[in-house]
Amino acid sequence: MPIEQFAPELSKIISTDEPILELADGFGGDQGPAEGPLWWSDGGYLLFSDIHNNRRMKHTPGGDTVVFQEPTNRANGLTRDLQGRLVSAEHDSRRVARQEADGSVTVIASSFQGHPLNRPNDVIVKSDGSIYFTDPWTSPLPPEQWDLTYSGVYRVSADLGSITLLIGDFVVPNGLMFSPDESILYINDSRRGHIRAFELMPNGTLAKQSDKVLIDVTGDEPGVPDGMKVDIEGNIYTGGSGGLYIFDPTGKKLGIVRHGYTATTNLAFGGDDWKTLYFTSRNQLCSIRVNIPGNPAPAVKK
Repeated sequence: MPIEQFAPELSKIISTDEPILELADGFGGDQGPAEGPLWWSDGGYLLFSDIHNNRRMKHTPGGDTVVFQEPTNRANGLTRDLQGRLVSAEHDSRRVARQEADGSVTVIASSFQGHPLNRPNDVIVKSDGSIYFTDPWTSPLPPEQWDLTYSGVYRVSADLGSITLLIGDFVVPNGLMFSPDESILYINDSRRGHIRAFELMPNGTLAKQSDKVLIDVTGDEPGVPDGMKVDIEGNIYTGGSGGLYIFDPTGKKLGIVRHGYTATTNLAFGGDDWKTLYFTSRNQLCSIRVNIPGNPAPAVKK
C-alpha cells in the first residue's frame, strides 16, 4: 500500500489507494536535486528548480516539462510575493532575489550586518509582504571559513528596508511555512530530523519562549524534513524517513505516502482547485491528489 494510515483523520485528507503519478524525471544530481515546486495559478503551470543543472523547469499538467529559464544561480526554494512576482533563494549568488515584470532582478537580501549570507535555501512571503528565508551551511567548507558562523533564519521587511535574524541555533534550517492564520512559523531542521514551531510576535519576530519540537520524522529509511507545506486546515506535509508525511496541526502523525524515492525534497499545492499535491525527489517530479486544498501563493492579504 503506497499510503500508510496511522490515524482515522487521514481519510478526510487523502484516500489510501490514491495513485502517485510520476510526471517527469532526469533532474538533479549529486550536487543538487529537483526542488522548490511552485504553482503559477494565473498561468496554469508549475515551476520547479533543477539545482544541479542550474535551470528552472516548467511543467504543464497534461503537457510537457520544459526548461523555463537558465541560468538561475542554482536557485532552490521559490515563492511569489503579494504582487505575484517570483522570489527565489539562490545558492551560487548567496542571495534572495525577486524577478520583476520586465525581467530585471531586485536583490531582497545578500548579507547580514555586512557579512555575505551562507547559501539561502527556502523562502516564503507573509500576507503583510514581509519575506522569511532560511540560510544554512550546505557546503563542504567548515563553518569557520564562512563569513557568518551560524545557520540563520531571517525576516526582511516588506519595503526591503530591514533584515532581522530571527534565530541562529538550527543546524540545517531548511523548509519553512506559516500556519493558515500566520500565528505560527514552522521551520525544518534537516540535520536533526525534526520541525520546530514558534509563535509569531506582532512585529513578525519569533516568540522564542514558545519554541518547541512539534514533529520528528527520523527513522531507519532515507529521507529528512526538507521542504514543507500546509493546507487550509493547518495540516502539515513534509518529507521524512521513508516518504512524505502528513500531520495534523497538533503534530499528530496521520499517515505517510510511501512513494519509493530516496527523498522528498519539497512540495507545492496546485491545480485549479489547489488539491493537487506536487512533490519533488532528488530526480523526479510527482503528484498526488488530496481532498483539502493547500494555502495558495501569493499569500492573501489579511
